[in-house]
Parts: sequence; structure tokens; C-alpha cells
Amino acid sequence: MHQTSDTVTPYYRLDPDTVIHAIESTGLECDGRLLALNSYENRVYQVGIEDASPLVSKFYRPGRWTDAQILEEHEFSLEIANAEIPLIPPMVINGQTLHEHDGFRFALFERRGGHAPELDQRDTRIWLGRFLGRIHAIGAARNFNTRPRLTIESFGHQPVKALLDGRWLPAHLETAFSTLSTD
Repeated sequence: MHQTSDTVTPYYRLDPDTVIHAIESTGLECDGRLLALNSYENRVYQVGIEDASPLVSKFYRPGRWTDAQILEEHEFSLEIANAEIPLIPPMVINGQTLHEHDGFRFALFERRGGHAPELDQRDTRIWLGRFLGRIHAIGAARNFNTRPRLTIESFGHQPVKALLDGRWLPAHLETAFSTLSTD
């Protein structure tokens, strides 16, 4: 993977002041409100903006993706949103979607509410299927150049092997995990 300056910028340095200074480096003025939101891999915050609605900031995990990979994802998100598929794309601020401050890369998004779909409703499942089909059609229109391919080998076999070889699982679960993974 391409080594970037933030590969060595650990999250412990991402304190509230750094988050606010990062947002303000884009020209926006924060009002001091900051709320950490759930996120598996990145750091995500709702940030209050002076005289405007709060925004959501996404600080990318250092060393996980290259700038090119993130920008390719942003471009795809903007394409999906332009096709009127419900998605919250990154905001374009000062002509860019990916920003950097103090070694941290981040993007900003409008804050929008939502709710889980009612999957027990047939019409909802049909609606979701149509949107998934449209997303796949947009994605199939061109090749992605920088994002890794999601294959059974790279996102299935290799991680299972790493878990088993590294002895990461409790001994009493290894056989069941191995058998289930093979199936």
C-alpha cells in the first residue's frame, strides 16, 4: 500500500481540538458542539457549524486507504447521488471532497436522519433491490482502478487463514469456525 504521511498518525492525537481545527481548516466555523458517532473503522463526529446545520465528519483510519482509493470512493458516491439514488455523498468544499489537517485525512457530509427499512414488507424489499441494481449498473459502467477487488480469496480465505494461523480464536471454537468457514 502507498505510504502516506498519516500512516503514522495515530488516532490518540485526534482530540476534540484537532477535530474542530480540522473542520475549520476548510473555511467552516465550528460552534464548539462535538458528538462522537458509532463507526467500526474510522472516527466519525457530528460537528456543530456556526449559523448552520451540524455536519458529519469522517476521519479516515491512518494507513488503511490511499488518497487515490478514498477519492475513487468519493467519485462513485457522487455518481450514485447524481443518479438520484439515496446516498449521502461527501461534500465538495473548496473544490475537493478529501481534506487533510495535522496528518489526518477527513471528509464532511450533510447530516441527514434515517431509519432502518422494514424488511418484512415486500414492497420495501423490491424498492431496495431496484436501488441495488441501479448501484451495480453505475459501478459496472467503468473499472475501479485503485480500490481492492472483493474476492472470496482476499475477503474470505485469507482472513480465515490469518485467524486460524494466528491462534486468535479460543481453542474450543477453532474446529467449529474452520468447519463453518469451509462450508
